[in-house]
Amino acid sequence: MSNRSQLPAAHHVQEPVTEERLEIAAGILAMLSDRTRLALLHRLGQGEADVTTLTEACGAARTSVSQHLGKLRLAGLVTTRKDGRRVVYALRHGHLRRLVDEALNVAEHELRHLPAHD
Repeated sequence: MSNRSQLPAAHHVQEPVTEERLEIAAGILAMLSDRTRLALLHRLGQGEADVTTLTEACGAARTSVSQHLGKLRLAGLVTTRKDGRRVVYALRHGHLRRLVDEALNVAEHELRHLPAHD
């Protein structure tokens, strides 16, 4: 039996894969390839947060967090809104949360199947 037959059926009709879609998807995955950005997106998957909250959640320096948030905002993956003097960040859409969750699930699966070291 092939791996393809073991995958669950899609619940919607899949659009054809175009060069443009591949390019955009590769850009999104490139943004996820950084540990700090992945941690930020994971935290934002739990709800809106400001820079202070995000800094505490991901364990990186505040300047680094701000730079990564800027990249994520420019890439259109997060949105911002003002709350008084604070800037509050949020994921642009739920698809991104699911993508981050799935990447972390794959990582957990890989960790469980690593050979034991003596």
